[in-house]
Amino acid sequence: MDIIWQVVGSAAATLTMFGFVPQIQKILQTRSVKDVSLPMLVQFSLGVLLWTLYGVHIEDNIVIFANIISLTTLIIAIGLYFKYKGKDADPRKN
Repeated sequence: MDIIWQVVGSAAATLTMFGFVPQIQKILQTRSVKDVSLPMLVQFSLGVLLWTLYGVHIEDNIVIFANIISLTTLIIAIGLYFKYKGKDADPRKN
C-alpha cells in the first residue's frame, strides 16, 4: 500500500513542479505580463519555500525536490514579470 502513496505523491509533485511552465511559455510568446499577478507569484513562492523547509525537516526527498523545482519555475516567472512589466506586447514598440 505504501507504493501506491509514493506514486500518488510523485504524480502530484510532477504536476506541481511544472504547473507554471505554461504561464512562462505564454509570457515568452506574448512578451506580456499584463494578466499575471505579481502578488500571487510572490505568495506562491513563499508557500513553496516553506514547503521546501518542511520537506527538509521531515527528510522527504520528494517534497524537497518537487518544491525546489517549483520554486525555480516561479523565480523564472517573477524574473520574466519584471523583464516584461510595462512593455507592450508588440515587439516593434519595444
